[in-house]
Amino acid sequence: MLHRALEGVRVLDLSRILAGPWCTQNLADLGADVVKVEHPQRGDDTRGWGPPYQIAEDGSEQRMSAYFISCNRGKRSVGIDYSVPEGAARLLELARDADVLVENYKVGTLKRYGLDYASLKAVNPRLIYLSITGFGQDGPMADKPGYDYVFQGMGGLMSYTGQPDGSPGAGPLRTGVAVVDVSTGMYATSAVLAALYQRQQTGEGQHLDIALLDVAVALNANQGANYLISGDNPQRSGNAHPNCAPYEVFRCADGYLILAIGNDAQFARFCEVAGRGDLAADPRYITNSDRIGNIASLRAALTDVFPTRAREDWTRAFDAAGVPWGPINTMEEVFAHPQVRHRRMQQTAEHPVMGTISMVRNPMLPANPQPLQPPPLLGEHTGGV
Repeated sequence: MLHRALEGVRVLDLSRILAGPWCTQNLADLGADVVKVEHPQRGDDTRGWGPPYQIAEDGSEQRMSAYFISCNRGKRSVGIDYSVPEGAARLLELARDADVLVENYKVGTLKRYGLDYASLKAVNPRLIYLSITGFGQDGPMADKPGYDYVFQGMGGLMSYTGQPDGSPGAGPLRTGVAVVDVSTGMYATSAVLAALYQRQQTGEGQHLDIALLDVAVALNANQGANYLISGDNPQRSGNAHPNCAPYEVFRCADGYLILAIGNDAQFARFCEVAGRGDLAADPRYITNSDRIGNIASLRAALTDVFPTRAREDWTRAFDAAGVPWGPINTMEEVFAHPQVRHRRMQQTAEHPVMGTISMVRNPMLPANPQPLQPPPLLGEHTGGV
């Protein structure tokens, strides 16, 4: 089972906020022993990123932010101030036996304390040392900090996300979650797993350099390829897809739904369900390329069609005809959805102080995993480690 895949792997987690902790939570979920190294007084910044907070059940004043909970389960927390010689020496001793070290400090910060890759490689050549930074370990901006929001804009994502010019609410728009941070954590996880596999062949560790800007550029995916092939900057198109049509949100008589047509056969079936076989036969809409080229007139026609029926009527007919669609759920609706419940995406962990903590299952793991280990209190495991 994957939840034991990394048993015996020791990870030192010096990272804070989201990208690094998302990576190390993945490693913990896969069975690694992750030791989260935090400042003894301040801890990870996100411990204070609330409300909301989980309040201790034992009557104490302990609390844990939902943000921190989202990316720190399964770890042990130790309080070490490695800006002082004694703390740096303690961390160096932990690094001697570690398999992986993850940090997301500005370039050069840990070198001041003798905790950079070159220094730790000298005492542990097998160490896989992962550095997550805004701009990478080299280049003209390597010394600058940056948060997810910065890279959503700088990497291009916000330039084509949002309502088009001339529409209500037009302008660049960020995503509702820190998608660059989370994606960086996933890329970093893949890099660590690959490095562990490579170490089996070579016996040597390595320094992994993962930059949020690099990830933000890679996340453009088909939009980046669209630009590289055409030379045209992608434009904001609201909820519409740049390469498929109709593939967007429509208002029904009593709410909204997502219509996601991925090929010409699906479009023909949709038109039959909608009672608009004329659209499927119209030369302007026969192929996907035709529909993209005439999206304004097609959208106008469908905007008139959808309000004629209730959302439930549409969705029943779509399911019967094999037409792809989707709802727009609130979080309450997400966790109440029968498929989400069947897949056990909401799970709990028991903490001796904080009580029962609700969390989201790692989708890499089976729907019936071992009991989750809760996120740690600040310095909770200092003595044991």
